[in-house]
Amino acid sequence: MLTVEFTVEPFVDGSPGPHVIAAVEAVEAHGFSVDFGPFGTSFTVPEDRVPQVVADLLRAAYANGATYVSVDVGKLDLL
Repeated sequence: MLTVEFTVEPFVDGSPGPHVIAAVEAVEAHGFSVDFGPFGTSFTVPEDRVPQVVADLLRAAYANGATYVSVDVGKLDLL
């Protein structure tokens, strides 16, 4: 499993815009639970699913007004 953390801008504290909501919904449409945080949003995903889920996340964010999206992917620490 991999952890994907993403931030969608423009960022307004406490008031996620449609660009953020659409990105979260794109991930959830794949059946993954999203941990929505104030400075980063994350989810875990099998390694082979990362490209498709992240591509859909990016498409949704930019189609709904995002100006910048940062994505970090790392191995989930299973210890």
